[in-house]
Amino acid sequence: MRPLKDAQLGAFTFFASALPHDVCGSNGLPLTPNSIKILGRFQILKTITHPRLCQYVDISRGKHERLIVVAEHYEKSLSDFQRQGKPASLEKVLQIAYEVLEGLEFMNKHGLVHRALSAHNVLMDCKGNVKLAKFGLYHMTDHGADVDFPIGYPSYLAPEVIAQGSFHPSDPSRDEAPLPSGPKTDVWSLGVLLFELCAGRRLLQNIEISERLKFILTLGCMDDIVTVLAEEHGARLLVDILPFESLCICIFCVLRATPAELLGDPVFSGISCHYTPFLKPVSLFSSSLRCAHLELPDDISDLCKDDDDDYLSERAIDEVYHLWCLAGGDLEKELTNKEIIQSKPPICTLPNFVLEDGESFGQGRDRSFLLDDTTVTLSLCQLRNRLKDVAGEAYYPLLEDEQSSLPQSNSSNELSATVTLPLIIRERDTEYQLIRIILFDRLLKAYPYKKNLVWKEARVDIPPLVRGLAWAALLGIEGDIQAKYESIDKDTPIPTDRQIEVDIPRCHQYDELLSSPQGHIKFRRVLKAWVVSHPDLVYWQGLDSLCAPFLYLNFNNEALAYACMSAFIPKYLYNFFLKDNSHVIQEYLTVFSQMIAFHDPELSNHLNEIGFIPDVSYQEYVFPLHKIFHLWDTLLLGNSSFPFCIGVAILQQLRDRLLANGFNECILLFSDLPEIDIERCVRESITLFCWTPKSATYRQHAQPSKVAGDNGFGKTTTYYSSDYQDMPKTDLSREPLALCDLKAEVSPRISAEDLIDLCELSLGGPTKRSRAGKPKIVAVDIRSVEDFGRGHISGSINIPFNTAFSSDGELLQCPATGVLQNYRGRVIVVIGHAMKSAFAAHLVKVNFPRVCILDGGINKLKPTGLLTVPSPQI
Repeated sequence: MRPLKDAQLGAFTFFASALPHDVCGSNGLPLTPNSIKILGRFQILKTITHPRLCQYVDISRGKHERLIVVAEHYEKSLSDFQRQGKPASLEKVLQIAYEVLEGLEFMNKHGLVHRALSAHNVLMDCKGNVKLAKFGLYHMTDHGADVDFPIGYPSYLAPEVIAQGSFHPSDPSRDEAPLPSGPKTDVWSLGVLLFELCAGRRLLQNIEISERLKFILTLGCMDDIVTVLAEEHGARLLVDILPFESLCICIFCVLRATPAELLGDPVFSGISCHYTPFLKPVSLFSSSLRCAHLELPDDISDLCKDDDDDYLSERAIDEVYHLWCLAGGDLEKELTNKEIIQSKPPICTLPNFVLEDGESFGQGRDRSFLLDDTTVTLSLCQLRNRLKDVAGEAYYPLLEDEQSSLPQSNSSNELSATVTLPLIIRERDTEYQLIRIILFDRLLKAYPYKKNLVWKEARVDIPPLVRGLAWAALLGIEGDIQAKYESIDKDTPIPTDRQIEVDIPRCHQYDELLSSPQGHIKFRRVLKAWVVSHPDLVYWQGLDSLCAPFLYLNFNNEALAYACMSAFIPKYLYNFFLKDNSHVIQEYLTVFSQMIAFHDPELSNHLNEIGFIPDVSYQEYVFPLHKIFHLWDTLLLGNSSFPFCIGVAILQQLRDRLLANGFNECILLFSDLPEIDIERCVRESITLFCWTPKSATYRQHAQPSKVAGDNGFGKTTTYYSSDYQDMPKTDLSREPLALCDLKAEVSPRISAEDLIDLCELSLGGPTKRSRAGKPKIVAVDIRSVEDFGRGHISGSINIPFNTAFSSDGELLQCPATGVLQNYRGRVIVVIGHAMKSAFAAHLVKVNFPRVCILDGGINKLKPTGLLTVPSPQI
């Protein structure tokens, strides 16, 4: 969106038509409220950006089908010329006509018709340029079908529109709706506006002129009509543009010109050269150069001019509105203060009521449900006061500054303290969000050059306003995604269509945007595009839930939603959507079970005892949207193994209830997942991830190797720097294991190279130590004393299997096992030729956490030369 500049934020409200409560659609579901239909159609209007159009910003839905629209606004309009009571100059009339036509032509290219063109909807900015307001009302209301009032003003409506009369879908006297108005409807309205500008007054202000007009219109000669009207109103100036006006005020719609045709009229030959064609800004993901049209001013010093230090006006309109809401802005309160929204006592809302003496009272039609198109200006004083301590440097952060991403200001200490607060508080802090939004905006504009910095800042948090683009950057989206999306056939019927149609009405239907008809259409297109473009995969139920977050965040950019989903699935759910995915799912669940045993053996033992295998690894993808956003902010920073940690973190929040219940109760618990603390889940999942050896989550059915990279959490917080799937394979790497053998093992395996790295053998140190100096890992060699003496890992402890456990499987209390008790809570790597799986299983059975097995045993380490032999005793 363009900067706020000298514009203001304005809001107006209206009611959608109410639907009967006892009527259902053909699918048996309740009818979608008209207000939700309007909300869905409105979204595309936010993408319509042109210098001659007021930018739409937001729409909110209130009680009783009330809708409040927020848009760019200016106090001055053509109505001011009418109030002056004198004709405008010819130059001004031509300027206004040309600029209105520019706006109308741009709208027409996007399939829009104004239909509500009037003097008070043609606004003027501080430089006197035209800004068309309320141009989307006709579109968002489905050509007026979803509201109880007509779109447009009788004084400006074209004859063919008036001839159609009013229409409402519930009207039994009308069999079908009239055809929607076309671009030529607005041309008539423009002609009336220009006539009023030339006359300096409103047209047809009394009945005599109205009757005379009716007589003249029957003649069908437009030159005579304009001449007579000019004489009646003293608009001699109109004669100078008579040919042009005749093309506008033409009774027959077929003969009337379109905005595009009128822009080339000779009347504009003297001013058209002063206007340059509008170039739409290049989107972030495209094949075009984003800097191709950048120009420096002739005088570089112009860039350094201070315009009253009003830095906020340089920010985009949607940013300013977002911050206005965070600073305490309330749309309904603003409209109530201006008496646009009026509350009535409940008794006054009854259609009829009777007093004790029998006297009855009834009310006519409540005029509050009609259209009051008054636009209320939203005051930015409270927002500016909230941001008064933010230094000017904060609006232009230096991306190369490695000191701090937080600028220096009077409140820098407060901002630094805010980072440590819970995420939900940070997202509601106006000053903090301003800093984060500006920083991410600059980083994303420099994407992919600044991709590493995007990752770095995303580790702190992601501002909700830029979440869609930030996710796309984290997923590595690049190139001309729009061209690729458009090349996919989304119209030809395919067998999957039926299943998609069934699933969509059940997916996140609590959300107003996704439940709208436009939301369903976009759902259908994006899902079908994915199915068609992945012929080796199939549609499984649940794919719509994966699509929902991306579609919600990129509602007006289906191509980006499709690109994000296409990048997300192979990274985290590789081959989950194969026609036969049983082997993939079974391996995934087995590894997940091993992760539960690794981090919470007591819970693992209980779940195995009752025969319950939780599928939380998939449940985490179908949380409510507001929870998914915060969860995926962190998920997208992790590699393909991070979902396992999220799943374990979820189970640990449900731990007490799971341990206290049996199989049936656990099934019911997961069929209706209780409230989960997402921030705690994210925090604990990162901790679990940092304790998990990277090879422990190896899956042979995971995504093939790519270029290794940072896992997103940084090497300072974890000693696992990348996805194990991405690591180059060596003789020390973990070998694939048959599914039956994988299921037979309770604890996960780790590779020899992982053990070497964790024990820091190449560095000469015996163990990996934390900052506190305590060992985080211990290697337990379960071979016999003789074999251990022939060569072992430096720093490992020897606990022969036959001496550590009794015949009935109980852990013996011997000095060696006493040492093992001292390592409870550390990562325990079991090493041996055989029985290592049984030894690890015994440790899990007695609730030893973080137990894993060395893949390949001691034989894997013999070729490395890292085994040591104890010196003989003298």
